[in-house]
Amino acid sequence: MSDDKINILDQHERTRLSADITYLMLKGAGYAAVFCLLLWLVIAVIAGIGRALPEESRDTPDPLLRSSLELPVLLTRRV
Repeated sequence: MSDDKINILDQHERTRLSADITYLMLKGAGYAAVFCLLLWLVIAVIAGIGRALPEESRDTPDPLLRSSLELPVLLTRRV
């Protein structure tokens, strides 16, 4: 894995492999942290917009009236 790299610090192969693995794990953790922070920021912005809306908008009924939906009546023939 590390044969093609220049060994500047004159480390043993096992130490260098451990350092490379640690670096890759920290890099992945950094990407995960950035993703989680961006997700939190999006949720915080949506919550902020929701709090900025007037109080009357929270009391309005649902625009889709699910209670007015009716199932079609099937005509059955009794024998």
